[in-house]
Amino acid sequence: MVKHIVMYKLKEPTEQNAIALQQKFLSMKGKIDVLRDIQSGVDVLRSDRSFDVVLICQFDTMADMEIYRTHEVHLPVMEYVKSVVECSKSVDYVE
Repeated sequence: MVKHIVMYKLKEPTEQNAIALQQKFLSMKGKIDVLRDIQSGVDVLRSDRSFDVVLICQFDTMADMEIYRTHEVHLPVMEYVKSVVECSKSVDYVE
């Protein structure tokens, strides 16, 4: 099992913008066969070290994660991310 976790800092970190990004991520649920699970959350602490939104995806294999990266459902989501996100950090690991 491969876990893909990404944290995002928004250009304009309002609660409305964070929820919009979270909903955009969750809109992929059930639309990409290789995406076994998807979760997204909005930060509640809003501390200096916090990121605004997190995305957690689960795949069976690294090859499945590569399919996801170029999937027609994922590509417009990534374009949206580029328009609203200042920076992101990720970790990918095998369980």
